[in-house]
Amino acid sequence: MKTKLKLLRAEHNLTQADLAKILGTNQKAVSSWETGSAAPRPPMMQKIEDYFGIPKEEIFFTAFNYSK
Repeated sequence: MKTKLKLLRAEHNLTQADLAKILGTNQKAVSSWETGSAAPRPPMMQKIEDYFGIPKEEIFFTAFNYSK
């Protein structure tokens, strides 16, 4: 499961630790979301959507792509 999260974070010049602090989580969680080894829970996806201003379905496309 790949996400656009890493790209968005880099575009905003944020480290994983920076983003984790903004979202109220830890760097390990952000790393696992970026690598696709885990997906954030829906409330956290909403926080990420609100922060970046991009629909969570676009950021976490494969988490919502149930057709495959």
